[in-house]
Order: sequence, then C-alpha cells, then structure tokens
Amino acid sequence: MKKLILSFAVALFAISANAQMPGGFGFGGQQISAEDMHYSKKFSDINYAADNDAFHTLDIYLPEKKQDKYPVVIHIYGSAWFSNSSKGMADLGTICTALLKAGYAVVTPNHRSSMDAKYPAQIHDIKAVIRFVRAKAADYNLDTTFIATSGFSSGGHLSSLAAATSGTKTATIGTETIDLEGSVGLYTDHSSQVNAAVDWSGPIDLLHMDCGEGMKMDVSPEEVLLGVKKEDNPDRYKTLSPISYLDADDVPFIVFHGTVDNVVPFCQGEIFARALQDKGVKHEFYPVEGGGHGFNMYTEENLTRMVTFLNNAREAQK
Repeated sequence: MKKLILSFAVALFAISANAQMPGGFGFGGQQISAEDMHYSKKFSDINYAADNDAFHTLDIYLPEKKQDKYPVVIHIYGSAWFSNSSKGMADLGTICTALLKAGYAVVTPNHRSSMDAKYPAQIHDIKAVIRFVRAKAADYNLDTTFIATSGFSSGGHLSSLAAATSGTKTATIGTETIDLEGSVGLYTDHSSQVNAAVDWSGPIDLLHMDCGEGMKMDVSPEEVLLGVKKEDNPDRYKTLSPISYLDADDVPFIVFHGTVDNVVPFCQGEIFARALQDKGVKHEFYPVEGGGHGFNMYTEENLTRMVTFLNNAREAQK
C-alpha cells in the first residue's frame, strides 16, 4: 500500500506541477501570467524557518503606492498538498495583483508537501510564516495590526485552517490530540493569530470529499497527506478539517467556490458556509456560477469582493 500511495502521489504531483504553469489547469487551478504584476519591492527566497530548506522560503511583495507600513495578506498556492515549491505560481497575476493594487503587502510562502512530511507539518509551516511576519515586520515595512491568510485549493484549506485554529495550540478530536502550532523557526514566542481569511475553492470537510461530483481517485490527496484511510481513522480526517475548529469567536471568512468545480466539489463550499452560519461566524459566501477549479473564478467582481471584505475587516478592528 505504501508503494501504491507513493507512485500515485508522484504521478498526481506531475499532473499538478504541469497544471500550474501559467494558463494551465488542474490541481493547481488556473495560473494567469504575472506579467502585469506591479510592485515597488520584491524580497525573494527568505527563509522563515532558519534552516537551509527551499520549502521553508517565502517571497514578499510591496505595493507600488508608498506607505509607512502595509497590511499583510499571506497567500498560499494550491497543489493538493503535493508541491513544496510553488510560491512563484501562487495566483500572482490574479489574486496577488489585486491585493497589491489595493495596498496590501503580499507574502507567498512555500511549505512542506505531503511527500516531505505528513500533516500537521503543513499548518506548522504556515503558522511559522505568520510568526515570522510579526517578528520581522520592521525589516519589510509590514503592519502587523492586520494579517490575513488567503489561498486557493489546498492553499484555501491551509488559509482556513490557520484562521479557524488562530490562538489554538492543541486540540483533541475524538481519539486524536493534535499540535496545531508546531515549533518551526526562531519566533515561537510570537503570535500566529490572524485577523481574517480568504478561501478560494478549498477542501474544508475532509471526511466528506465525496459530497458531490468530483474526481474519483483510488488514493486521495488527503489520504497521502495523512498516511491513513478515512475508514481506519475518521478522527484523523476531522483534525485536518477546518470546520472541526470553528466557534463564534473566529475571525471573519470570505469563501468563493465554483459550481462546476471537478476537483474540490462545490458542496465543500456549501458545507463551509453552513458551518460558519451555524457557529455564528461572520462570513460571506459566493457561489461562482460556471466556475471550475480556478477557471472562471477570478473575475473583477470577485477580486473586488475580496478586497472589500479585507478592507471592511480592517476597518472593524479600529
């Protein structure tokens, strides 16, 4: 079984990596060329974990409009958790461009893949990125009074998970106790809390990825990530699911999901919206009619909705 999982994952990653080329489709969604991406400064390949690993590096983009400090959005690429090096293709020409135009500093991190380490390594990396942003804010003119996460597909999952577990170091779900914070990097004394979250087409309830029409796979990406079948340990899948951690004190969320998504089924967005509603979490949900897995998602209307949501979240803190 281990050999089967490994061969499947490698093949799936090859599909994903090819799909993430500009203009491509697949597990990485639609990646638009970033030729028109404008910024005043770019800081490349910064290691946020104080090691020599490329999967622990990030890029920081600052807007063209000069400010003393910039509010921050950490945007996480999609790859079905199979890529450890796709920060250079993290929706730069769409989501990141819109954020820069709106005056947000954009941080695009790499993180460990499911082939590098099993979950919760991936959320440990994202929490380390948030802590790094706080610790090194003065070096990059970052305003840490507002830090949001954003992501597409598996990046949307990690964005939502970081926000849903904001301020939660450990949790017990059924038979599973999980460390949600980790100890990656030098700045474990800093907070990994965030102020808002954006989810583009993310898997949210990993026990029910078969809730609607989607890709049929003998071994799912989440099984590779966890290293166990869901029927053998459903509680483990619950620890991977952002909806498991929601409560009324959570930060606001905005959720976009295409109605014809054939990778992460649309019902995942619906499940998320219902869970947020049931828990009393402030949120916005936008079903995108005719939207696929990245395809037809990044309209001017939706990008404006994202920016407006973030601006309102910032204003609500004042």
